[in-house]
Parts: sequence; C-alpha cells; structure tokens
Amino acid sequence: MAEPAVFEQHRDRLWAIAYRITGSVADADDAVQESWLRWDALPEGRAEDPRAYLTAVVSRICYDQLGSARARRESYPGPWLPEPVVADGGPEDRVTLDESVGLALLTVLERLTPAERTAFILHDVFAVPFPEIAEVVGRSPESVRQLASRARRRVRSDAPRRSVDPGEHRRAVDAFLRAGMEGDMDALLEILDPRVVWRSDGGGKVIAARVPVHGGEKVARLTLGLTRRFDPATMVVHAREVNGAPGLVLVDSGRALAMVFGFTVHQGRITAIDAVLNPDKLRHLDLGG
Repeated sequence: MAEPAVFEQHRDRLWAIAYRITGSVADADDAVQESWLRWDALPEGRAEDPRAYLTAVVSRICYDQLGSARARRESYPGPWLPEPVVADGGPEDRVTLDESVGLALLTVLERLTPAERTAFILHDVFAVPFPEIAEVVGRSPESVRQLASRARRRVRSDAPRRSVDPGEHRRAVDAFLRAGMEGDMDALLEILDPRVVWRSDGGGKVIAARVPVHGGEKVARLTLGLTRRFDPATMVVHAREVNGAPGLVLVDSGRALAMVFGFTVHQGRITAIDAVLNPDKLRHLDLGG
C-alpha cells in the first residue's frame, strides 16, 4: 500500500487542479477521493514521482468527467456558473488576486473543449510539462502544445481585464454594496462600468435572469430590484473572499434565500458580476457567522 502521508502532502494541490478543471466543488471532492482510493491500492514504491503520478491520476479523472458535465451544462436553465469557493477575506497586502480560480475566468473556460481546458490548466496554471499532459488527454506532446496555445488565445481574448490590487477590488465591492443597500441609483452607475455584465445562476430553482444582462443602467436597476427581494430584518451581508477575490454573501434566513456574489474589477469600476443563487451550488458552504 502506498504511504497515506505522501498523499496528504499533495491533497490541496490535487483539489486545486480538480476544481479548476471541473468548475465544481462536488466533482473536485469526488476526483480527489477517487485519487486517494487509487493511491491506497497502489503497491508501495510503484510511484517514483508521487507528485507527477497523483497529478496525472486526478487530471485524468477530471478530464473524463468533462464530457458528461458539458452535456449537462448545455441543457442547464440559464447561465451556468461554477460552484463558488468562499473563505474569510485574506490580508489586504496580498500582492495579486488569483485569476485562475476567478468565477469570470472559470466561466470563460467553459467555452473550451475538455482537452483544451485540461491542457491550459495543467500547463499554464500548474506548470505541468507537455509530455505528462499528453498522457492525461491521450494526445502527442506537440498536439497538447497546440491545445494549450489555442486555449491561451481564447482566454486572452474572452477573459475580462481585471485589477490585481485587492484594495482597489475591495473598495469597488464596498461601494457597490453601500449603493445597493441605500437604493442609490446614481452611486451604482458611478461604480459600475458602462459595459458591465451581470450573470446569475439560479439553476431553474430560484428566480434569476435567464440571460446575461449588459450595461450599467440595466445592471443597476436589476441590483435595486434584487435587494428588495430580501427582508432587511432578516438579511445579513458578509464580506467574504469569493474564488480568490473580495466578494459578498447575502443570506435572508426569513425567506430561505442566499446568494454569493463574485466581482471583476478594472480601473476602480465593476466590469462583471457573477451571482450564484442555485441552492444546490451553495450546499457546501457555511453561510452563517
């Protein structure tokens, strides 16, 4: 049996790879668990490089998941957003935000083929060599190089520009929250980029916009309408780190409503808002406190 302690040394990295490839907390958890079972069944000493071996195992599991996941998401009611990862806000002196796990980028990755997505994540985010990725996706190293290149061009073209300054990001989110809670239309228009896009994922279980909403005025009106759905007496707003950047969690215990907001900020203004309302995608979160 392979050494359990060795697996634990790599668990966090394996989960990070799995979440970025799948965009799903549940699928990432399942992939890491399956990786553990395979590791546990491996005779001791069979993996000369445990890090490379486990990376290949979890990546292959996730790659195999992507085909069926893609079919499910094509019939998904309204925009599909990743399951958010929420944590207490980190130190404000962090040098950069983690773009690779941002909701906006993960949404862009949905437009890639499974092979492109896997190659891009493994090479560009985790610096896995092309020959090792080739074993995962069943292609030649040169083919994998081309997959990663195509994916990189698509990401550069489609991913929104964003600030790398957590302080700037937090100030924009705070201004958005203050304007929304006060019902201040002018203040919302000031903090929202004129070309801002709002994507909301209700999964057909909670009322949400079925198509992305574009434009500062439309998004501002949507924001004000949404805040009226919450009861001020039972609503609590938490400032949280959402997928590596300052975000918001809204919980209304009286109406059993919850929402996680992820934001993209550029030059001090909000350029994208991703709102996850689907209760199935919030089940893994502790939304209290």
